[in-house]
Amino acid sequence: MMLRLPAARWIVLLAPPALVLVLWWFLSAASTSVFFPPLSKVLDALVRDLMNGVLPAAALFSLGNLFAGLVIATAVGIGFGLLIGETERLRLSLEPLIHFARSIPQVALVPLVVGAFGLGAGPKIATIALAAVWPILLNTIDGVRGVDPSIRRVSRAYRIPALLHFRRVVLPAAMPQIAAGIRVALPIGVTVMVVSELFAANQGLGYYILHSASKFMLPETWAGALLVGLIGYALALLFIVVERRALGWYFRSGAK
Repeated sequence: MMLRLPAARWIVLLAPPALVLVLWWFLSAASTSVFFPPLSKVLDALVRDLMNGVLPAAALFSLGNLFAGLVIATAVGIGFGLLIGETERLRLSLEPLIHFARSIPQVALVPLVVGAFGLGAGPKIATIALAAVWPILLNTIDGVRGVDPSIRRVSRAYRIPALLHFRRVVLPAAMPQIAAGIRVALPIGVTVMVVSELFAANQGLGYYILHSASKFMLPETWAGALLVGLIGYALALLFIVVERRALGWYFRSGAK
């Protein structure tokens, strides 16, 4: 599936992070700062904790929360987005409330939710879903509103049932915009995933970073942050591949 992207595209996607790592290696090689250790020490800590199972266990817990939160956010965002986008009166009445809710810094709600509901995975999943749902919801609404009016007229002329109209007419037409919303929600989910584990957590990548920092284990702290960045970038690349496979018709049409 990965071969679906041209080699030149992979070079463009992979070259910037590779260049950053190379520059980081050489610029930090002579560092004597406790707070900014050489990349070689960071990589040593990263490889060690990957091999001894500490980081894989933390990453598995975090990615499980991320996946669950994104699934919930996608289902809620698309479901309500289709309904709101298709119903003009509902959209006009809910639009101020939606913009008010999305303007609240979602990260600021993390300690409240986690503090109220405890250490388990549930509160963390809820905070990820709450933060990631807004770009999906808004993009779905915009995608539905952008459906060609002539397509709607044909659907009404043939008296296509409402559910079939949503599933076979509105949803496919809005999918490129919906995919863009999910693409925006993905890094938001990764950020909230880590932040949610900085508060009253006992496992996960955020906990690993916080625990390392509290013990003044700076190479391990940087290793955790580096791993989060690599995971986020890998997920973004994976989404690009899946998006191009699922929406091949859209990209073949010449859309950018």
